[in-house]
Amino acid sequence: MPALEVRPFRRADRDQLTDLVNTHVAAVVPGISVSVNTVLGDLERQPGEFITDPWVAERTTLVAEQRQCVVAAAHLLRYRADVEVGETYRDIAEINWFVHRPTASHWPDADLLMRACLAQLARWKVRVRYADGALPAPLVYGLPRNWPHIRAVYQRAGFQHIGDTEVILIARVADLPALEPRPGVTVERTLGECGTRFTAYADARVLGFVEVDTALARPERHARAAGLADIGNLHVEPAQYGTGLEHWLLAQTADWLRLCGVDRLVAYESAGDSTRLDLLTGAGFRELTRTDRGWEHRPA
Repeated sequence: MPALEVRPFRRADRDQLTDLVNTHVAAVVPGISVSVNTVLGDLERQPGEFITDPWVAERTTLVAEQRQCVVAAAHLLRYRADVEVGETYRDIAEINWFVHRPTASHWPDADLLMRACLAQLARWKVRVRYADGALPAPLVYGLPRNWPHIRAVYQRAGFQHIGDTEVILIARVADLPALEPRPGVTVERTLGECGTRFTAYADARVLGFVEVDTALARPERHARAAGLADIGNLHVEPAQYGTGLEHWLLAQTADWLRLCGVDRLVAYESAGDSTRLDLLTGAGFRELTRTDRGWEHRPA
């Protein structure tokens, strides 16, 4: 097998790196791919992370190349150690994402690239080292269960899962509850914290609300993301539990999404919140995948 070379990313790698990123995205989310500009932009700055991105002091991207073919890549971040940085991120470094083609007769394993990553983390002399799989695409964060080959590399390198697990759910808009009258209840559409908000009122009293983000498909960033939206917040007052208000709010959302030309809606919930998961699955959602957040380097 030809020798594998690990080196810093070069701009000429951009198309191969984007292809590698998109093969990983495709295993997690149906019908999503990102553009070359999105990948290049992510290497320089992460505009969506408006809180944590300004805390980054250094960024480096490494690739593993075999016969001029990029077979693996990793993006590393080091966060500043000053008091302006949030305590959790202060003086830490992370493998922000790590991708590689599954080992086969014609593809080598990615341990050589991982050793280069660990060497870089060691040179930075940070307080703690973390790892993630936050590719620049909707719904791809943590370490999705769809990437057992990445999980194996992390575990061999001494990373352990210390965080929580989230369930990502998806529904066809056509499968969401039908919109029916609800006597005495009105709905108001406004701009909310995470997107368009639908608030249910009874005699000027807020009963609950749902927020939906229909701006996932930014054309300059995503090559394919049309027809996808996600739930930012879904909340009902405790007195409304079991009354069907959640389904009614989702029906309001579905009616709006059809006008937007959106045919799929996604949501995220903690794997430990069975009540919320039951609510969503009862409303037409199904589990898309699970992702494990929080990987810390704890070698034996």
